[in-house]
Amino acid sequence: MVYLYKKNHAYCESEPDRILDVNDPNLPVVTVQLPIYNEFYVVDRLIETTVALKYPKDKLEIQLLDDSTDETIEKSRNLINHYKSLGFDIHHLHRSGAERTGHKAGALEAGMKVARGEYIAIFDADFMPDPDFLIKTVPYFEDPQIGMVQVRWGHINADYNVLTKAQSFGIDGHFMIEQVARNGSHLWMNFNGTAGIWKKECIVDSGGWEHDTLTEDFDLSYRAEMKGWKFRYFKDIECKAEIPAMISAYKSQQFRWCKGSIQTAVKLLPRILRADLPWRIKSEAIVHLINYSVHPLMVINILFSAPLLLMDYWSGFSFYDLPIEILMGTAAILSVGSIGPMIFYAYSQKTLHKDWKKRMIYLPVLIMIGTGIAIVNTRAWLEAILGIQSSFKRTPKLKIEKSTDVLKERLKYTVPLDFHVVLEFMMGFYCLGTVVLSFMLGKPQIVGFLVIYAIGFFYVGYLSLKEALWNLGASKEKSAEELPAQA
Repeated sequence: MVYLYKKNHAYCESEPDRILDVNDPNLPVVTVQLPIYNEFYVVDRLIETTVALKYPKDKLEIQLLDDSTDETIEKSRNLINHYKSLGFDIHHLHRSGAERTGHKAGALEAGMKVARGEYIAIFDADFMPDPDFLIKTVPYFEDPQIGMVQVRWGHINADYNVLTKAQSFGIDGHFMIEQVARNGSHLWMNFNGTAGIWKKECIVDSGGWEHDTLTEDFDLSYRAEMKGWKFRYFKDIECKAEIPAMISAYKSQQFRWCKGSIQTAVKLLPRILRADLPWRIKSEAIVHLINYSVHPLMVINILFSAPLLLMDYWSGFSFYDLPIEILMGTAAILSVGSIGPMIFYAYSQKTLHKDWKKRMIYLPVLIMIGTGIAIVNTRAWLEAILGIQSSFKRTPKLKIEKSTDVLKERLKYTVPLDFHVVLEFMMGFYCLGTVVLSFMLGKPQIVGFLVIYAIGFFYVGYLSLKEALWNLGASKEKSAEELPAQA
């Protein structure tokens, strides 16, 4: 990916002079869709940044696709009425009860049926589109083959805590290196669910939004590319967003992304394998689709460490008795597998930040968290493979923007504690036990990896337990406040 980035990154840089003239009477109509579900904290920020888009009011339609079930509905309705009075073509499309089929994909499909725009831009509740977004992206649809334009995700709270800093590394790796490597090399890339704009014709031609996976964006992207549509990605056009500051929200997000990706793989891999496509496109598409398989493989790797150490001890056979050619080859593969991702994420920071060397201190944290969520993602992977259905687990947005914002004060939307925490602590202790066993048997070569794994499981488990105690305390305080009122 780093090699492809360095070779082809210029293709993913926008042309500074290629900007729409907002006074042009022939501008196309654009519909902006804002899918939300119980977003009381951020719905006002979302709408405010959307109405600030530089585009003629008569050519800009805004749809708030509201599937909420709480007081967000009333807040949204008041905001919509306010901006309608200012002359904006803005609509509050609320679905309730049985209408809420398909979750986000269903809302997008329902909105598209009544949308008047030739192009459809999509922003999730945690995003803040730049005013220039439309005038910078719409011009690239002059090429009739272009069906979607995606821009890079930025961050408004990357430095809020250790968790957000680590997540920013992961996001930057995907958007700065991975997406550029794919699009710049004319391989398949995916729409990331938000901060992008589609040609409506492309969505319709590709079969529309389908909700049989949890990643409707990934699914539609590959269906569109199989139909021959082309995408563009721009690394220098940024759309900032709020990173989840709570581990429960992050785990919920990762579960959805992991399960949805594997569901999409199960759905589309047979079609891709049968398709008449160049081998380089087909192979990269397959690797991309099954990327989240790293997590169950990681769990298997950990669980087999102790048995293999004991087999080595009881049988009297040593790994080091193998021929030197096998040892050197294995060492080379393991080195690439271990060092490759670190170079990948480090290079993304180098391309984005002048002080990238100082930021490398958080790279081990990303590795630890990536290990710690292996339990959640392994369950997601298994459910996808086995065809087990689950509800769409949204990522709560809490409007955490500044270092002074306090998480404990914004616990309206919380993800309940589940059995994953028990398994995370059990895996942490298992790793430590295997470390002890390694020293006892005089085989300490894998201790470094096991220590990182152990810290990752303990850290994720600890944060999950800590947040659960916050929620419990907040519930008790709320009950105590309600008792006098009831009396």
